Amino acid sequence: MGGEQIWGAIGYWSHFGGAVICALLAVWVSRGGVLSPERKSARTALALTAAWALVAAASSPLSFWALIAESARNLGWMFLLYRLFASDGRHAAIQPIRPVLFILAFIEGLQPALLLAQLRVAQIAGANEVIFKASVIMHLLVTVGALLLVHNLYVGASASNRPGMRWPAAALAALWVVDLNYYTVAYLSDGVAIELAALRGIVVAAAAIPLAIGVSRAGRDLRFMPSRTVTFQTLSLAVIGLYLLMMVVIARSLTWIGGDLAQLTQVAFLFTASVVALLWLPSQRLRRWLRVTAIKHLFQHRYDYRAEWLRLTRTIGRAGPDAPPLQERVVQALADITESPSGLLLVPGENGGLVLAARWKWPNIDVPAVAMEPEAVKFFASGNFICDIDDVRAGANQHGEADAVPAWLLQDGQAWAIVPLQHYDRLTALVVLARPPVVRKLDWEDFDLLRVVGQQLASYMAEQAGQEALSEANRFDEFNRRMAFVMHDIKNLASQLSLLARNAEKHVEKPEFRADMLITLRNSADKLNALLARLGRYGAHGNDKLEPVALDRCVEQVAARYAAGHPVILVEKEPCVVEAQREGLDQALMHLVQNAIDASEENAPVFLRVRPDGVYGLVEIVDSGVGMSPEFVRSRLFKPFVSSKPGGFGIGAFEARELIAAMHGRLDVESREGLGTRFFLRLPRAGISGLIEKIDSSKAEVA
Repeated sequence: MGGEQIWGAIGYWSHFGGAVICALLAVWVSRGGVLSPERKSARTALALTAAWALVAAASSPLSFWALIAESARNLGWMFLLYRLFASDGRHAAIQPIRPVLFILAFIEGLQPALLLAQLRVAQIAGANEVIFKASVIMHLLVTVGALLLVHNLYVGASASNRPGMRWPAAALAALWVVDLNYYTVAYLSDGVAIELAALRGIVVAAAAIPLAIGVSRAGRDLRFMPSRTVTFQTLSLAVIGLYLLMMVVIARSLTWIGGDLAQLTQVAFLFTASVVALLWLPSQRLRRWLRVTAIKHLFQHRYDYRAEWLRLTRTIGRAGPDAPPLQERVVQALADITESPSGLLLVPGENGGLVLAARWKWPNIDVPAVAMEPEAVKFFASGNFICDIDDVRAGANQHGEADAVPAWLLQDGQAWAIVPLQHYDRLTALVVLARPPVVRKLDWEDFDLLRVVGQQLASYMAEQAGQEALSEANRFDEFNRRMAFVMHDIKNLASQLSLLARNAEKHVEKPEFRADMLITLRNSADKLNALLARLGRYGAHGNDKLEPVALDRCVEQVAARYAAGHPVILVEKEPCVVEAQREGLDQALMHLVQNAIDASEENAPVFLRVRPDGVYGLVEIVDSGVGMSPEFVRSRLFKPFVSSKPGGFGIGAFEARELIAAMHGRLDVESREGLGTRFFLRLPRAGISGLIEKIDSSKAEVA
């Protein structure tokens, strides 16, 4: 069998397969109810392409009827191109489109006339060559003009229509690029290459596949996104193929030397090149280089870093009365990067563990009072490690993260990632991100971006903490200056009243009046002196001597003091003696009970409970008021000069905690917005305060 027969058989099966594929695509495009104009045009173009391929298979790709069918096919593609312009509204807005398409269609319509003329002048010498050249030149004009229009179709499309233009434009461009190469070779070689003519059927059918996908409803969002593995393997094969091709070219070039030396040189080169290929191509170093090169140069970054940084700045820099607290904005800034719907912020507490500081759109997760133990905190503080909780659930424990992630996060299926916020190698906070709607595996780019953003957010939090500390110091300084004036005035007043009392004893004549005035003045002086003494001892209660105090009686007296103005109910009272300073304990209880009354409705009772609790005496103060948010409890409740009451001075809770701490006790709080608040006041029981101090000191030495 000769070469022409072989290529004839290949051309038959190529065009026959192309006809079947295009016919099936035309039927597939026609499905789906009412068809849009571009889908109808695509169906027509595919049907004309199937007819051309079928005629070419039945006769030959260069027969008269196959060339006539090819012109009809090209006109169908041009009409589809016009419809694609019309779908974007540019067939009317851009005036040159219609004339250009009309000219191209006119040129294509001249092809049948040239074929008929070729049949009539076939006997004239040289006429066939002239007509062939003219036909090829007109084909080249049509393909070049069509490619320019396809480029304008995609580049000039609007942002909303460009995704829908991607695949049809690629298919039309591929079709006319094939024709451009085909007719360029024909023009340069003064004849059509039978090899190219034989393969056109299957090549054109392959170009028609993305067109059918593009005009369908599913094609708008379809993108070609090869995986890193496929890209790396393809790049490796390309490098190997290029190396082998260079080997062949150089080996063939060595034959020009001539003689036996040429054969010896060729064999030596092939041997050397083969040994180098076997040693170099499989090496891990080359594979790593290829992988890094592919990821760096062949893939677009997952993130638009400019847009991400602008969004981060807008989120953190949001100001105004309606802006959420900084802690919530920190969580939102990280959640926006990974498209997480919610998150938590955990910050260091007093005992070295982490406590909840803020929650962003995650109200249903139950966070313990100590969200993370100190040992787990040390793991996240030792390195800037971002933890994928799904990996921990799957059993991964490469760095010891399985022991650091608390059980309540593992049990909640929405918990997805833990991002540490570090400022100068110091753990400022941890952000727990919820699972995004579309779950994906965190990769190196996620880790890099989250790590950098976490450091930036930590600096924002550190800056806010420094500003708060400076502001608090300024307020204390102002408070101290005011208290100095107040103490000076009270001291003067006490001196005047004392002097008045002494003079009254000498000069008042009536005994009854003298007695009443004396009692009144002495009571006033005693009260002012007591106030002066209390103000002078402000913040120095740790120097007062502790003594056994009946905690149940003290609480009972405080409840009785408030019972006339508001229902304060002592629901449980067990005998309990603690070591305390009586005046400081009364003052702390009054602060806490008064705060509970202020937070409650007018007739809503405040409940008190006294009972022993191990080595402590426990007082619970419970109200059903408005409650407090975790952020307020953490950062504002025990801060001086911060009050939720209009006109409040904001030192009640602060002073109560300082008083209790000075007596080696502890004050804790639980609160839920809309439900109420519960304070826990613990004081060492009489006789065991020294034991508690030893236990606390031993814990401090171990830490």
